[in-house]
Amino acid sequence: MKEPKEMKAVVFDMDGVMFDTEAVSVKAWDYAGEKLGLGKCGYMTVRLIGTGGNLKERIVREAFGGRYGWEDFRPYLKEFRKQYYQTHELPVKKGLYRLLDHLQAEGFRMAVASSTPQRGVESNLETAGVRKYFGAVVGGDMVENSKPAPDVFLKACELLGEEPKRCYVLEDSKYGLLAARDAGCRVCMVPDLWQPDEEVKAFVTGIFRDLDAFREYLIREAEAAV
Repeated sequence: MKEPKEMKAVVFDMDGVMFDTEAVSVKAWDYAGEKLGLGKCGYMTVRLIGTGGNLKERIVREAFGGRYGWEDFRPYLKEFRKQYYQTHELPVKKGLYRLLDHLQAEGFRMAVASSTPQRGVESNLETAGVRKYFGAVVGGDMVENSKPAPDVFLKACELLGEEPKRCYVLEDSKYGLLAARDAGCRVCMVPDLWQPDEEVKAFVTGIFRDLDAFREYLIREAEAAV
């Protein structure tokens, strides 16, 4: 489907797309699990990618037979991340800066739509020096329903003043991909920890190895439209 002249915006998920924070999350869950006497629980990261609110709580409770919930793990996850980022830089995904510069040069409007609370999103964008590129930043605490509901993407499109059908979404999680699809956006996957299944492959515009590959796709689309 080649409609580059009609595509006006790009909406980014944050964790796993812009920043390599899901790898850090695995370590944080290992740490939290050991603190609670459960052993390493890094596997929970893949289960929880793209979730928020009640869905996150339900998944955690189901995983531990109802004995533990999100709030039991949260203090240890926060503790680990605080200690980690005191000695490590925020890991930026390959090609992010090149893609942002390209999108800006081509006149695309940009937003971030994440399940992470807005304060955390804003902090990461400022740390990476990329806040200036985004006309809208939507955190999971700004909408009623978390992914896989489409709310966060609909809100981002609304704030950008663009129709969802004219917005690309870059996502890595199944919940996020389903949310973007149901919002009516053009869905593009950049895999991180979770790999696409047949359901996702059936509706995404493309699966890109990294952000450089998505930028190259946009260049080809623009050239083909001339």
